[in-house]
Amino acid sequence: MAMSVHCDIVSAEEELFSGLVEMVIAHGHLGDLGILPGHTPLLTDLKPGPVRVIKQGGTEEVFYISGGFLEVQPSMVKVLADTAVRAGDLDEAAAIEARKAAEKALSEKGTEFDYGSAAARLAEAAAQLRTIEEMRKKFGGRSR
Repeated sequence: MAMSVHCDIVSAEEELFSGLVEMVIAHGHLGDLGILPGHTPLLTDLKPGPVRVIKQGGTEEVFYISGGFLEVQPSMVKVLADTAVRAGDLDEAAAIEARKAAEKALSEKGTEFDYGSAAARLAEAAAQLRTIEEMRKKFGGRSR
């Protein structure tokens, strides 16, 4: 049996995952991170997008986070996110609509335009769609 480490994925609302994993893959601001048992302790911020966990036995589960932090200690990995959902629960139509609305807001700058807010909404919608696409590639359209 492969080595494992305890992993928790927690949002502001709930704990989405807690269990032993062989690997955690997440998108950090400086690039992708692959965390295996025995990884050096680390604390880093995460970009919006997918977080993949490979559970004991090799099954994989994918989550979407809106950004957050990754903490790695010798005996545990913790993902802390403002918003986190199982990737299979993402609403593709809503994400596409949110992306269109954000793109429209960016192109129609009015007098009370908030570029930061519109850009953040666009980035979040794009990250959700990237997570959905990654799920399709990995699982052939099946939700996990």
